[in-house]
Amino acid sequence: MTTLGVIVGTRGFFPSSLCEAGRLETLTALEKLGIKAIILPIDATPHFGAVESLKEARACAELFIKHKDEIDGVLVTLPNFGDERAVSNTLRWADLKVPVLVHAWSDDNEKLNIECRRDSFCGKMSCCNNLRQYGIPYSLTTLHTDTAGSPTFRADLKRFVSTCKVVKKLKNLRVGALGARPAPFNTVRYSEKLMEASGISVETMDLSDMLGRVQRLNEQDADVKAKLDEIRGYTNVCSVPEASLLKMAKLGVGIDRWIEDQQLGGVCLQCWSALEEFYGVVPCTLMSMLSENKIPAACETDVCGLIGMIALQEASQQPAALLDWNNNFGGDPNKGIFFHCSNLPKSFFKETKMDYQAIIAGSVGKENTYGTIAGQIAPGPFTYARISTDDEMGEIVSYIGEGNFTDDQVNTFGGYGVFQIDELQELLRFICENGFEHHVAATRSQVAASLEDAFSTYLGWDVYHH
Repeated sequence: MTTLGVIVGTRGFFPSSLCEAGRLETLTALEKLGIKAIILPIDATPHFGAVESLKEARACAELFIKHKDEIDGVLVTLPNFGDERAVSNTLRWADLKVPVLVHAWSDDNEKLNIECRRDSFCGKMSCCNNLRQYGIPYSLTTLHTDTAGSPTFRADLKRFVSTCKVVKKLKNLRVGALGARPAPFNTVRYSEKLMEASGISVETMDLSDMLGRVQRLNEQDADVKAKLDEIRGYTNVCSVPEASLLKMAKLGVGIDRWIEDQQLGGVCLQCWSALEEFYGVVPCTLMSMLSENKIPAACETDVCGLIGMIALQEASQQPAALLDWNNNFGGDPNKGIFFHCSNLPKSFFKETKMDYQAIIAGSVGKENTYGTIAGQIAPGPFTYARISTDDEMGEIVSYIGEGNFTDDQVNTFGGYGVFQIDELQELLRFICENGFEHHVAATRSQVAASLEDAFSTYLGWDVYHH
């Protein structure tokens, strides 16, 4: 459950009765969305729990501090003009460092007399002005003023909750990088220090260290048996040798134990070609299973691709995948083909089966490359995102957007799907002109607005929203 601190702002000149009704409607809107509210009791101030004075701001801040570990974000709602100092002081003293959404109520044109007028339209500007002066980042509603019961405000709350989830996850994230970057893939280079500056720590492990641990596992180990059953139940394995499945199970146990021991929120792996040459399987199915269980797993040791997956998963609360921008689709300028070998989560596909990695098989032998998840991506909407570290400029950069997987057919292998994105050629030009990687993360939901807000407003990353 998401928890929001709620500040109801007021100013003495305006009727406090508006605060009572506004508080009730706001809390009702939050409750309908399953959002818990931390708010001053209704009798805590003379204006139904709304804050105006220095003393009231301090009391609200102390309440928020008491619940600091629970609060994911703060909603500021202004049923009347509101006192901008009280709002800003509350947030400064609470020092929660969480996203803030500023909402102002709409006036009724038939009720602009002294007893009923709100002037929240104006008050919101003063509130934002002071937040800016205080150095407190904030988000805005779609409409400048709105009622708490409107569909637009409901959508704003959902978007804001997703923003809160992304920010909370990325600011305290630990991810694992198993193995070195594949030598031919300069494209997945990145700055670990820039990631750390954003609160993202990378825990590395040498591939030989993992394989050494795996080699010690016995096939009679209870965890190995359980993992073998999990693999068999996950996808169609009828054409896969039993020896390959056992190797996957042992590797899966090793990775699971590493994730638990290091408290990792996601992993990326050196998926070729040392694993195939010296261990005899590809780890795609294991990565697919992790991603499906919402522990995102990226291939080719692509740490930045992994961060994109994690952000998308938090925003959508659905599994994310790492894909290649891979092929044009005939002559349609707004369509293309996504592809990977693949390690996509099962929920991306129409149906799946385990296969061998046809690309690597030519050099290491088919018998050493079993473990890919093959199938066509099911049609439907998606959001894509790419994060990259610009070492020359010393900043994290990104692009995001939305599109649709189509039901167009292609004759290929691995995990694949045709996609459609408006003005695709403009996006591809942007990717190439700015030197972004060929990998892109995706989730089967449209959450680009939440990502933009999280990345830009609260993490300070450069964002291009296509």
